Amino acid sequence: MTKIDKARLPSRYVTEGPARAPHRSYYYAMGMTEAEIHQPLVGVATCWNEAAPCNIALNRQAQAVKMGVREAHGTPREFTTITVTDGIAMGHEGMRSSLASREAIADTVELTMRGHCYDALVGLAGCDKSLPGMMMAMVRLNVPSVFIYGGSILPGKAPQVDEIPEDFRSRDLTVQDMFEAVGRHQNGTMSDAALEMLERVACPSAGACGGQFTANTMACVSEAIGLALLNSSGMPAPYESRDQYGDASGRAVMNLLEKNIRARDVVTLKALENAARVVACTGGSTNAGLHLPAIAHEAGIDFFLQDVCEIFRDTPYFVDLKPGGAYVAKDLYDAGGIPVVMKELRKAGLIHEDCMTASGRSIGEELDMITREADGRVIYPIATPITKTGGVVGLKGNLAPTGAIVKVAGIAPEHQVFTGPARVFECEEDAFEAVKARAYEEGEVIVIRNEGPAGGPGMREMLATTAALSGQGMGKKVALITDGRFSGATRGFCVGHVGPEAAHGGPIALIATGDMITIDAIKGELSVELSDEELARRKEAWPGPRETIYASGALWKYAQLVGETYKGAVTHPGAAAERHIYMDL
Repeated sequence: MTKIDKARLPSRYVTEGPARAPHRSYYYAMGMTEAEIHQPLVGVATCWNEAAPCNIALNRQAQAVKMGVREAHGTPREFTTITVTDGIAMGHEGMRSSLASREAIADTVELTMRGHCYDALVGLAGCDKSLPGMMMAMVRLNVPSVFIYGGSILPGKAPQVDEIPEDFRSRDLTVQDMFEAVGRHQNGTMSDAALEMLERVACPSAGACGGQFTANTMACVSEAIGLALLNSSGMPAPYESRDQYGDASGRAVMNLLEKNIRARDVVTLKALENAARVVACTGGSTNAGLHLPAIAHEAGIDFFLQDVCEIFRDTPYFVDLKPGGAYVAKDLYDAGGIPVVMKELRKAGLIHEDCMTASGRSIGEELDMITREADGRVIYPIATPITKTGGVVGLKGNLAPTGAIVKVAGIAPEHQVFTGPARVFECEEDAFEAVKARAYEEGEVIVIRNEGPAGGPGMREMLATTAALSGQGMGKKVALITDGRFSGATRGFCVGHVGPEAAHGGPIALIATGDMITIDAIKGELSVELSDEELARRKEAWPGPRETIYASGALWKYAQLVGETYKGAVTHPGAAAERHIYMDL
């Protein structure tokens, strides 16, 4: 590899010249050699912790990344940041910290990179918000960057015993099945013993939740957007052979550094559109409608919820993954992974082939090297998709003037229009208690408000409530709307991201139990049978945002700063307002 001139790199501020002798003394204290000190310094950031299985393998994988950096004559500097893991934060107060953690991850990676003047970044992440948070930091800093996913969990298998319902015994298990098992248990169709047996086997290894939930959705995004090496996200976390991707990612970032290819050279409007295509065709998480705009914001690109949804609208859905489908992330990897998926999209002219990737080659050049074809089981040929439109639909109307989003993957067209009376709840806990007690009627639209980014605060996911409804067999018999979010594991007719949120005086704050609501995913509408005059009258009488108990600390700070959901719920002005680029200081 050509020697890289440190005179143009940020690390010159901490390693070069007589005035930096005190700084160099610290590096010698850590056992670094003179040669290592004067090579480019590469941040190797991980979200490793012992909070959940999605993060537990990241430390091991970081060592492989560091080997790759060293092989390419760079000096790796490993550091960690936080993670809030949604599966454990789900269904209680902890979920308020989840979305806010995305911003904290981006902020802390930025501060570490700036504080120590690192020249490039390899980021390893494993859980829902850590993936977009790490990618946001890369684009914000605009340094040569490579992302690597920690990998998915292996599927669980239920014991073949009579106590466990047959449909649980006959399928691969994920954490989604555990939430639905809670619903079965609540309605008396699953015993204590069966629930206990399932919880011991549903998650059998390290790795992120196995279906096309938010973590795997954003892992697919990392490849499609170009920040990760193609096919690096698919291999399950326990596979030691994942380390080969770590090593390759370390070498790749040094190649990008030599060629001065930066994160914003990779993350362009076209790259964001490629990423949205992959989310749509795989039936990915609605949270992509939150995270893609946030990543775009860091690059100064306007790419909002409705832009994401427009791409979803004309992208075929042809990858049969849970929760709407039958298969898990390991099955997708075994079928050829995202490279085969993108190859199918290219056949229909739905991929921008000229986009740069972490390898230094374009998407088109990468796909030219892929010889595998769709297997027709996990990955359908795009000519014969599962459905002709994407798995996620954007909605607008007098109940959601700035938009909302609904996941329709796995929902038959005849079930994609729903009209019913509202049953309004002021928070998720109230709704969950009502669902547990069956204090709702078939045909109703359950409304959960005050759960937006500012109003929650934190924009919690409603998986506990939706999974309980599914477990009670009511997933298709009621609908649910919220200004909060849904997990990528959510099934049923559930609308999230309703904006403006209740705390900002959006129409969702004004509706009352009994108002007739229509959700039409075919036309893309979300409306309530109230005149403009009636909505205006109710707005006049609205008492203002509901008070929360979060009057100080990180969640208070987040609630003050967070912006509108359709723009990604971001907390700073982004690249459009920046006056310098870190790499060029």
